[in-house]
Amino acid sequence: MSMEEKELETIDSLAESEEEATPKKKKLLSAKRIEVITAIFLGVTALLTAWATWIGSLHGGNQATNYTRSNNLAAEGNSSYNAAMQLYLSDLMAWNTMIDYQLDADVAKMKGSNEEAKIYEDKLNSYIEHNCSAIMAEAIQQMDDKMTSPFEVEGTTEKYFAEANELLTQSQQLLEEGKQDNKNGDSYNLVNVIYSVVLFLLGIVGIFKNLPNRAVVLIIAIAGVLLATIYMFTIPLPTGFNFLSFFGMGS
Repeated sequence: MSMEEKELETIDSLAESEEEATPKKKKLLSAKRIEVITAIFLGVTALLTAWATWIGSLHGGNQATNYTRSNNLAAEGNSSYNAAMQLYLSDLMAWNTMIDYQLDADVAKMKGSNEEAKIYEDKLNSYIEHNCSAIMAEAIQQMDDKMTSPFEVEGTTEKYFAEANELLTQSQQLLEEGKQDNKNGDSYNLVNVIYSVVLFLLGIVGIFKNLPNRAVVLIIAIAGVLLATIYMFTIPLPTGFNFLSFFGMGS
């Protein structure tokens, strides 16, 4: 054996010994690690699914409650509006009668018949006392010489319908809250759909024999969990939600 061959043999043996001395690097995603990560995210996704289902059902309950209250207030508001309209028309007719009494009293005064004028004035006062609403009586007190009707006093007509308008406004607000609850409930349903897809992906990870394929499916599932969770946290919780109240610890 020549010197060159001996040198080559020595170099090869040194290289082999260096390879044996160098520890092998561990794989980043082994089959065991993938199984552990999959199991962890299965549990986390199941918990998040339960949470989204619960909050979505609370939104659904609030929606039904708000719609019912809105309908009830709308019915009360419409009834109050009809009553206010009847009172307004009644006062309007009463004012026409009062004008007639006042004209009769003025004509009697022009004739010099003070006694007759006094009779008409007494009738007028009695009529006001028994036929005018408090709103109209207050408006009469606020009239000035330029006004020909108490309904010209600012805000008088609105007072008749104030209660009805307030009830109808509350009804509309509850209706809008119900719509928002419906929208939020639909959003939580969408989150549940995404979580269901994630659970499906996590469930089929073990089917793939090729390790890279398992890793790809697992990464997609994890991305789905993260995106759905981030989106869920942007959805408002139900109005008045208090976690402690379900255990009798909150007010």
